[in-house]
Amino acid sequence: MSKINGIYAAGLSVLDENLALDVKKTIKHAENLIDNGCHGVAIFGSTGQAQLLSVSEKISLLNELSKNKYKDNYLIGTGLNSLNETINLISISKSLGFKNFLIMPPAYYKYGDDEVFNFYSRIINSHPEIQIVLYNFEKLCGYKFSSDCVKKLVKKFPSQIVGVKDSSYNLFETLKIDNFSMLPGSESKLLKGLKLGCSGIITATCNVTGGLARKVYDDFKNKQEQTQDEKLCKVREVFEQYNLVSALHSLIGTKESIYNNILPPLSILNEEKKQKLILELKSLDFTL
Repeated sequence: MSKINGIYAAGLSVLDENLALDVKKTIKHAENLIDNGCHGVAIFGSTGQAQLLSVSEKISLLNELSKNKYKDNYLIGTGLNSLNETINLISISKSLGFKNFLIMPPAYYKYGDDEVFNFYSRIINSHPEIQIVLYNFEKLCGYKFSSDCVKKLVKKFPSQIVGVKDSSYNLFETLKIDNFSMLPGSESKLLKGLKLGCSGIITATCNVTGGLARKVYDDFKNKQEQTQDEKLCKVREVFEQYNLVSALHSLIGTKESIYNNILPPLSILNEEKKQKLILELKSLDFTL
């Protein structure tokens, strides 16, 4: 079991004019995030529109990503409701040398801790060599991990269940497990989380705030005075007024038009909201 530490962006997926995944540009985007401060990137998370992409597109990207210089810095999301498709995508990823996965429980149906335990047990029994970061985001899947469920999974699978991305924020302040990665899903929780023993963050807005977040992280680790945390939190607050995927694509799309391509039912911001976003960020002295 190895911990996952640091600043991770929930990477964007870049689409061409036909709304097909542009594999090369998506990987280049992920490389740039790491070059600009992120320790790693989660591929095919909710920010990457994973639930809207086809399995064939995911496989095409994984094939190319396996040759990438930052291969060990990627956390592979599955973004699939189907247990069997999740297991199959992990099989392909494993064959390409990936071992770290970000997996959310299925959406739509109502269920509880016992059913979640069974879901992950079946994945791990099929692939005991992998490491899983649980994705706790009730807003998207309808289920919120309890501390008891996480502890039960870790006790049963100590080598496989290695962390939680906590975007429901009910775990990061109180759940304490040795040699376990707790990763809140917002920059506003970064410094507080680090003080509580968290390992870092995995966030959507680190697609644009990676450098700032890395500064906060490094200063904490080096016991230096914090100079960027307030700005980082205020930038996050601006983005939280909007759908994060829409706002990120809209902002980056002002520099590279290909980012304006987004899969329905998602859409970029209208012109009024986009200009409001840009002006509010500029008032914080934050630009791309």
